[in-house]
Amino acid sequence: MLDGVMRRLIDPVTGQLGRRLAASGVSADQLTLAAFAAGMVCAAAIFLRWDLAALLLLAANRVLDGLDGAAARATRTTDRGGFLDIVCDFIFYGAVPLAFALRDPAANALPAAALLAAFYANGASFLAFSAIAAKRGMTSGRRGPKSLYFTTGLTEGTETIALFAAFILFPDHFMLLALPFAFLCMITCLSRIMLAWHVFGVDEPAN
Repeated sequence: MLDGVMRRLIDPVTGQLGRRLAASGVSADQLTLAAFAAGMVCAAAIFLRWDLAALLLLAANRVLDGLDGAAARATRTTDRGGFLDIVCDFIFYGAVPLAFALRDPAANALPAAALLAAFYANGASFLAFSAIAAKRGMTSGRRGPKSLYFTTGLTEGTETIALFAAFILFPDHFMLLALPFAFLCMITCLSRIMLAWHVFGVDEPAN
């Protein structure tokens, strides 16, 4: 829901930095992998209760994730880069709730499981919609140039990162934060299913 607003705010900055990094020889794939590494260390820091380090690593993950697309657009975008970016993001999104479940299984395991199930359902609806949209030749520029067709929803990347930051800042309230967000993810999933039912209910246009 907020991704469009955030892109308008940060794209001028990330675009300039991305172009400078690309000019210095840093590739988009290297930035993607650096973002992924920061995200995995963030999850480890959460498990170890190093909350300040986890918060800084979360910020680093997001900054690097924003720069990889900018660097790619400054040189050339590739399907491999788009694939790598989305897979790394999804693994990171799953790693954070898992880290909180491992950190305090008694308090966090069930809400983390509910959140992961909602992430799974939401991600499945997103990827399935994107795959069929690509088959039909549909495009979307709402989130800027992307390797996949992006549909909007209540819970997008910005909201998810804000949730993760809240988890780190208020770890004792993990359940109170996770369960409402899981519900919103399911609302997003259902809305995307309804959209797909409407959009894909007609015959595929002839080439």
